[in-house]
Amino acid sequence: MILYGLKTCDTCRKALKSLPNATFVDVRAEGVPEAVLKSAHARFGAALLNTRSTTWRGLDDADRARNPLELLKDHPTLMKRPLIEEAGELYLGWGPDSQAALLG
Repeated sequence: MILYGLKTCDTCRKALKSLPNATFVDVRAEGVPEAVLKSAHARFGAALLNTRSTTWRGLDDADRARNPLELLKDHPTLMKRPLIEEAGELYLGWGPDSQAALLG
């Protein structure tokens, strides 16, 4: 299991604490592999972008109109977190649905 997130993100910390066997990947330092990013975008679409983040609020309209995958490559902190990859399946966020699926 791989958890993509930020080490400073409280939600990522909660998820990591509940999933002690997960491998943590800091998206700011290491990024998200392109194949994973494409799969996540295909599965979650616009929900993959965190439009409530300070990074998003700092972008101008031209940047916001860019292709979401290019935007996430340039600004990995724009990704809604955590993104969890488990046995070929992707989960976004640490809400009740993700918790139920991953914790049983």
